Amino acid sequence: MAATFQDQVLKDKVALISGGTRGINLGIARGFMEAGAKVVVFGRNEERAASAEAKLRQIGGGEALGLSCDVRDYDGVAAVVERTAKEFGTLDIVIAGAAGNFFAPVVGLSANAFKTVIDIDLLGTFNLFRASFDYLTKPGASLIAITAGQADNPRAFQAHACAAKAGVNMLTKTLAIEWGPAGVRSNLISPGAIADTEGVKFLAADPDQFDKSIKRIPSRGLGTVEDIADAAIFLSSDAARYVNGQVMYVDGGLCAGDGSQHALTPLKRD
Repeated sequence: MAATFQDQVLKDKVALISGGTRGINLGIARGFMEAGAKVVVFGRNEERAASAEAKLRQIGGGEALGLSCDVRDYDGVAAVVERTAKEFGTLDIVIAGAAGNFFAPVVGLSANAFKTVIDIDLLGTFNLFRASFDYLTKPGASLIAITAGQADNPRAFQAHACAAKAGVNMLTKTLAIEWGPAGVRSNLISPGAIADTEGVKFLAADPDQFDKSIKRIPSRGLGTVEDIADAAIFLSSDAARYVNGQVMYVDGGLCAGDGSQHALTPLKRD
């Protein structure tokens, strides 16, 4: 369960989440439901969408809907947005969370493989935000894109993800400038190593490498899906009403530097 905020801080808010049928994004959806929001999640898999809807409806008797479409298909995304507005009203919160990734060196990447990640991450974010504009609560809507550390730091075997997430960052910040005057805030969340996600499971397959990676995190541990949900709830609430065009790093301090270089030294008091 997400941390305790002011009771029902998102009561009756309407949230739409792409990639929201599993993982971190489903965790955000769950946190929103606990905070009183009406939530629509969607992804490519119809069965997973139906399962997510059923799980969300069990939370406090809240209103939830699971839909299916590919974020690369603008018309499909527009139809999901319209269905959400028809079902619940104007959109208060839109989360662009759909993403694709894999490890591959540039010489092992085909043009199609590179384009696939760009299309899911960057084009998918554009499609969702652009399609939602006419239905956003103005003023008051909150847009959040889920980005990654690769947007800032180049990593071997991640050229496609680095390029895609860097684009997501700049797109979202541009919307903060263009749509801010209409009262629409646009921010990003950059998760670190989050327990039970596919990336962490992949890393954990090599215990030595996994241990080294954990030691690099200043907070010395994995984050949780609830940590990301808490950040999303904050950014979507009135408490963040003057936060716009920002990246919130929820990564245990890794964005600040490599924590493995510094041993913890107890402070001595006189």
